Amino acid sequence: MTEWTKKKYNEAYTDYMPWIEDKVLGYWGENKTSYTAKEKLNTDVTGDKNVQAIQGGIAEGVGGQLSSGGLLGGVGDMTSKEGVNRAERGDPGLDPKELEKLNAQKKKEKGWTETLSMGYLGGSK
Repeated sequence: MTEWTKKKYNEAYTDYMPWIEDKVLGYWGENKTSYTAKEKLNTDVTGDKNVQAIQGGIAEGVGGQLSSGGLLGGVGDMTSKEGVNRAERGDPGLDPKELEKLNAQKKKEKGWTETLSMGYLGGSK
């Protein structure tokens, strides 16, 4: 009974903890990428208060740009969900056959430039 309980707990933890972490960080306007950048860049290397203040400012700046409301917020959100969460779960992503199928489907669809220009800008074949 205890082995089954451990297994089920670990499965639930692996499935739901990335979602919970994303929600908590989302309340602060952060994502895993921005939070990790702030944490890793803000280290005390020299022990000098001035250098530490500069380093802290750089860490906040980089992390702020990768946060949900920052200039690179889309990049931070995408790497948090598609990169960090998948790595935590051990999810390899799409297998090559599924990826090939999606790429073939995208080639059949019209791009936004072709749709807006009605093919006049060289978007159609």
